[in-house]
Amino acid sequence: MRTRGSESFIVLPLLPIFLIGLFPMLLMSLLGPAGLIILGILVASAGLTDILDANGTFSEQIIVHGYAKGSERRGQRSALRSEVRFASVMIASGAALAIAGIAGLAMA
Repeated sequence: MRTRGSESFIVLPLLPIFLIGLFPMLLMSLLGPAGLIILGILVASAGLTDILDANGTFSEQIIVHGYAKGSERRGQRSALRSEVRFASVMIASGAALAIAGIAGLAMA
């Protein structure tokens, strides 16, 4: 009969998956659904703050520096869109956390 070899080589590739999944499991076990709602609201608020800061910085550049060359304006618009895109993802993930928390409270 053939002997079975060690499967320890699988541990290293699976370690990142374990570490990524560790945080949500601890979060749910320690905070519960109500804590998940609060965390979702905080993440969404941070995203909204980022959007407001990005718009404020863009407006400040336009007001203080006045008319800029086309390349500078394109760079400023690109930076604004990039920040707003990331902040929108934060708002969406915060809303998803809050909805998951509300669903958890409804199921309990």
